[in-house]
Amino acid sequence: MGYILTILVVYTLTMFVATVFMTKKENDVKSFCVGNRNTGWFVSALSIAATWIWAPALFTSVETAYRNGFAGLFWFLVPNILCLVFFIPFAKKIRQEMPEGITLSGYMYWKYRSKTVRNIYLFQLGALSVLSTGVQLLAGSSILSMLSGIPFTAMAVMMAVAAFLYSQFSGIKASILTDAVQMILMLLISLCFMFFGVKNSGCIKNLIEGFKSINGDINSLFSGRGLEIFLTFGLPAAVGLVSGPFGDQCFWQRAFCTRKDRTGRAFLVGALLFGIVPLSMGMLGFIGAGTGYMAKNTGIINFELVKTLFPEWAVIPFLFMIVSGLLSTIDSNLCAVSSLATDILKRNTIRKTKLAMVLMLVTGIAVASIPGLTVTHLFLLYGTLRSATLLPTIFTLKGIKLKPEGVVTGIVSALITGLPVFAYGSIKDIAVFKTAGSLITVILSGIIALAASRDRQGGSNGWH
Repeated sequence: MGYILTILVVYTLTMFVATVFMTKKENDVKSFCVGNRNTGWFVSALSIAATWIWAPALFTSVETAYRNGFAGLFWFLVPNILCLVFFIPFAKKIRQEMPEGITLSGYMYWKYRSKTVRNIYLFQLGALSVLSTGVQLLAGSSILSMLSGIPFTAMAVMMAVAAFLYSQFSGIKASILTDAVQMILMLLISLCFMFFGVKNSGCIKNLIEGFKSINGDINSLFSGRGLEIFLTFGLPAAVGLVSGPFGDQCFWQRAFCTRKDRTGRAFLVGALLFGIVPLSMGMLGFIGAGTGYMAKNTGIINFELVKTLFPEWAVIPFLFMIVSGLLSTIDSNLCAVSSLATDILKRNTIRKTKLAMVLMLVTGIAVASIPGLTVTHLFLLYGTLRSATLLPTIFTLKGIKLKPEGVVTGIVSALITGLPVFAYGSIKDIAVFKTAGSLITVILSGIIALAASRDRQGGSNGWH
């Protein structure tokens, strides 16, 4: 128990001290949410990468490499990188159109002058922040509770408090600074694990053998088991991941914070830096499969492999990396919710902003405590949730004219149709339903938004 608490205390103190000495305490809501809007591209890139390294990047990457071989890791890693690259022109466009913006929901209100449009975006963005926080707490608290003997809920509360302590000091500035520190640590530690993992497992042969998965039945991306993995995991994951930055206020917030002429560079470098961590961790999954290691719990196989392949002390940097990765996303979610509060509260204050952060943490802990939920299930669930706003957002930023009622009808229809189909497929583990649910959510919102925006006379659409 002792070293787990020591890791949490050392981590929290390190981030808090860095925040206090390198940023100033913010009492202005706008500065708390977007800083001075000229953050350098490399620091922003580190922050973007750290924010995108959530629980699945550290856990699902290893699990899918172990269970599904190179096909599983491919369908997790490639969409994860490309979605940030695909986001670049839209991040640049929103800065050009609304240079003083703070949130995506605020931008959509500015475009449509509709509180209903704004509110449905607030629901999607807010729900995503809560679910994302829940999955980080679920992953981190499960493993730390198991190691320390501290009850799950108590561990979740400690992690939540740790993220809040430094985030509430200077808001987005604290988040970006600590993200940069966390990302450097994660890069160094994950690369060391990959290098020494290959060395300790005997030879490259075990790594290559692991490309076929623990069952040795993966030989292609689009035939046999490879095709099954694409349909059950790859396609729904890709749909959710492409939607990822578009449905996540964390990334719109960083677009508004980064120096305007360096936004594209920040997201491109961030995407590449991000890829190093799940790729390195996925290699451990290949090594485990190649050596024939039989996992006791595939959900935390990364931890099992670290204990098996490395000296006992290696658990400490591994856990430090896990804590860094999970809390970097939680602190980003805290800042995202603080920015969303500017769209909810008419007379917003720093006190109310911080209260919104606390409420999100409480709700996130409640989500993490729901019995039977897994990291992978939540990952796919909120991936589908954010897909509902993907096409209306893209259409709007591309200048395709929609009507407010079209946007609202499209998103609501997608949510009430696609999510239940996807949920049923996930509960019953039926590939066709999971895939259909993901695609319905994305496509239906766009089709209905366009159709409902057409004038009855067939004329052109117009902004309201």
